Amino acid sequence: MPTDRVTVSLDEETSETLGELTDRTGESQSQLVREAIAFYAANFDSAHASDSDHLQTYYEMLSTGEHVLLDVDLLHALLRQFDDPDARDEEVLELIDQVARYHAREYADRFDSLGDVLDWLSLCGFLTVRRDDDGGFHVVFPSESVRWLMIRFIRGSIADLPFEIDVEESVSKVLLRERAQ
Repeated sequence: MPTDRVTVSLDEETSETLGELTDRTGESQSQLVREAIAFYAANFDSAHASDSDHLQTYYEMLSTGEHVLLDVDLLHALLRQFDDPDARDEEVLELIDQVARYHAREYADRFDSLGDVLDWLSLCGFLTVRRDDDGGFHVVFPSESVRWLMIRFIRGSIADLPFEIDVEESVSKVLLRERAQ
């Protein structure tokens, strides 16, 4: 395999760091640079995701008064009232659905896909999402009650988007797939 030669200018600090790494690992400078490039390529998205972008989004959400910080234990305590499906208060369910309908109008102007919605809700801390190779989304919720609430909310909040969802529930995860209307 032919090799490409690259000349790189290093500042003093970077040069010292490279020297320390070659001493520590016993690898050549070329090998360390190859490994560094491979590592950077594998982690490119993470390297370019800025925590300050998330902090700016959190700031905007909180400063408008539209969102609040809420202790996770308090959230779970409040959601315990939904543990028994037969004892769920219809007025409270209607309020949840009303919030979802409001967000549906907002999401219609803001999001184009289920992935966009899930990324936003992930940023809000309600769930963790991982895309699969088949276009589905493996979603993990912090508790069963959050899972129940968020599935209801997601169904209602995507009503004005150009797709529906299929929900496949597992033991601790949910698989969501977009389906054209």
